[in-house]
Amino acid sequence: MNTSDFDRNVRLVTSYILSPVQLGLIRTLFALYTLVTLIFVMVWEGTKTKDIDAFFSYFTNLSYIGICAYFLAAGTQTLLFVKYSRGGEHHYPLQTWPRPLRCLHIFLLSTIITFPILVTIVYWALLSSSSTFTTPYSAWTNVSKHALNTAFAFFEICVTNIEPSTWIHLFTTIVILGGYLGVAYITHATQGFYTYSFLDPSKGSKKLVIYVIGIALGQCLVFSIVNGVIYIRKSLTRRAENDAIDEKSSGSA
Repeated sequence: MNTSDFDRNVRLVTSYILSPVQLGLIRTLFALYTLVTLIFVMVWEGTKTKDIDAFFSYFTNLSYIGICAYFLAAGTQTLLFVKYSRGGEHHYPLQTWPRPLRCLHIFLLSTIITFPILVTIVYWALLSSSSTFTTPYSAWTNVSKHALNTAFAFFEICVTNIEPSTWIHLFTTIVILGGYLGVAYITHATQGFYTYSFLDPSKGSKKLVIYVIGIALGQCLVFSIVNGVIYIRKSLTRRAENDAIDEKSSGSA
């Protein structure tokens, strides 16, 4: 089967410490957890708080959807890699898919290992309040969306064999953050509220500019640190990474 040169060393579906089947199951578990969380929150907000109209206006929710989508795709690809490896072939479907789909998967990976960290920092530094843990529902949703999101990102960064993100993705993620400002202000124009209080220009245009620039710089810092951590992880686990395909895919059961 022709798999082209995309991920020839199958780093996207292997780990230096877990077998492919273990990695695939954990990724699938993360996908199911985030999917259940998203569905439950949407049902709750649609029936209890009547806030469902604003659900897709929050960057937190959009980034969480990205996490769910990535782990669903990555878990599926990893388990299919396990299936094909048992037949003696070290490949998985994404390797033969059209180039745009492969590029989108890689870009989605770049977002889910950086945006969740940025979301977590901004939330706990600027947005959390005494109401964060007032009810079991608010405690669970805030932990799921503002703490576990970063844990999921750290798993991919530290446990798998993924490569550092290409630096062009830093520019693209900044563009996405800039585009989100448009979503936030469209939400204010159509629904009458700011998704995040620091985006309200009536509280001071200088403060707004500082926050916007600060978040952009924060993304640059997070992106750079994440890439640095991946480089360090690769240097520390190079031998195990190189052995992953030979030692683990063949014994993935």
